[in-house]
Amino acid sequence: MGQQAARLGFSVLYARAPRLLEELHVAHGDGSFARRLAQLAKLDLLILDDFAIAPIAAHERNDLLELLDDRVGTRSTVITSQLPVTAWHAWLDEPTLADAILDRIVHGSHKMALKGDSMRRLRQAD
Repeated sequence: MGQQAARLGFSVLYARAPRLLEELHVAHGDGSFARRLAQLAKLDLLILDDFAIAPIAAHERNDLLELLDDRVGTRSTVITSQLPVTAWHAWLDEPTLADAILDRIVHGSHKMALKGDSMRRLRQAD
């Protein structure tokens, strides 16, 4: 999806969610947080891979809410996760923020459940 969007002239960023959240955490320290959020808000398509792959810290929940709030209703965000959507609320581990984050993610979203072997496994078999 990301490659096709880029070919069509859309601005796209692929990022592993844990790394992007770490980048935002560092941005707080160096004073670039607001500028980085503004850059992310302008992207036509943001692809967050490996969402909910590791425990989430309180500051990461807050940053995730800010990131999604700036994009909701204006830009597209693709989220990939091994964790079922039904488990995301528990993973977020803070009911009020979980409600707010999931409202921004789920409202108006399209869910695609993929089945089959990992593409990495298929490539290794060749």
